[in-house]
Amino acid sequence: MTTYPTTGAPAFRAAATPGASRTRVRAAVLSAAPGHLEVLDVELDDWLAPDEVRVRVDACGLCHSDLHMIDGELPVVMPTVPGHEIAGTVEGVGAAVLDLAPGDRVVACLSMFCGSCAECRAGRTFLCDRRNDLGRAERPVPRLVRDGQPVGQVAGLGGLAERTILHRNSVVRVATELPVDRAALLGCAVLTGVGSALHGAGVRPGDSVAVIGCGGVGLNVVQGARLAGATRIVAVDLGADKLEVARRFGATHVVDAAAGDPVAAVQELTGGVDHAFDVVGRQATVAQAVGMVRAGRTAYVVGIPPVGEQFVLPGLPLVTSAKGVRGLLMGANHFPRDIPVLADLYQQGRLELDALVSAWIPLDEADEGFAQMRRGQATRVVVTFD
Repeated sequence: MTTYPTTGAPAFRAAATPGASRTRVRAAVLSAAPGHLEVLDVELDDWLAPDEVRVRVDACGLCHSDLHMIDGELPVVMPTVPGHEIAGTVEGVGAAVLDLAPGDRVVACLSMFCGSCAECRAGRTFLCDRRNDLGRAERPVPRLVRDGQPVGQVAGLGGLAERTILHRNSVVRVATELPVDRAALLGCAVLTGVGSALHGAGVRPGDSVAVIGCGGVGLNVVQGARLAGATRIVAVDLGADKLEVARRFGATHVVDAAAGDPVAAVQELTGGVDHAFDVVGRQATVAQAVGMVRAGRTAYVVGIPPVGEQFVLPGLPLVTSAKGVRGLLMGANHFPRDIPVLADLYQQGRLELDALVSAWIPLDEADEGFAQMRRGQATRVVVTFD
């Protein structure tokens, strides 16, 4: 049975005036890119805007998008606190937040939304016109400061900190039975991967699927295809260990891309698939995804390309085979609906989360956690807070 925390826990008392008082918290801060994270003391504003919530972070997953920022492949204003796969406990709410209370467990998602723009009204909240600055542009003082200077929060979240302030429309309540390290992954890796198959591509029973890249997101594309009823699910990766994990998530076939041409291997296995997902986001893998799909089908780009990455595709075969190439963002999600559904699927034993976590580390080791990802040694590393 799904239950929620008992509200009415001792509440954080918000300051009456913006910036009047602040709480010192430890956070992993990126000051230069390419660079490394430093765990430093920063100051969190004790005031809450009407649509904000203050969250004690219990777990934060490490994502390749953050790694791209650390390595200088994606732009970010610095200094900033990375981390956007957050599970935590509400400590305080703004005056306009009526459906959350101190003590509630929440999962955060970077697909925050305003609810009133054209995209939100059309049901595409993941494309909200204001998603990149929601809850920050109108704030009279920064949420985080260090030595009197503002410190940013990647995606407006900044989960690699002991506490954070978030916009109400970036969190959703989940059941207390859900372990926090698994809950954190629902906000990005699981939501993006499963959603790409179910919502983005609309995989149907009997379809065939190829997934290039079996990290945290790719494994969830695999199990999203399984949940959708795909009969052939081909996992493609350079690492034999990741391919074995992919079988646990629902892959019916695996292709070692280091052993030969992965396009030829997928074509030999399937004759061409109905849907191919590139979860790497590079020129070579996008071209491979296009080569794997049958005529009239679509290749989907799920992995985030670094700034400047260009996709060059053979024009004549693309047109004469009527193939499509489409970018998918965050699994085309509406996370207030999707995250509780994913949590329920996990509790029913139908969604694999346990095998996603390859390491648990404290905040002080966050930089090493990203180094493990850079070396290809991790599926998902989770920072946990005592």
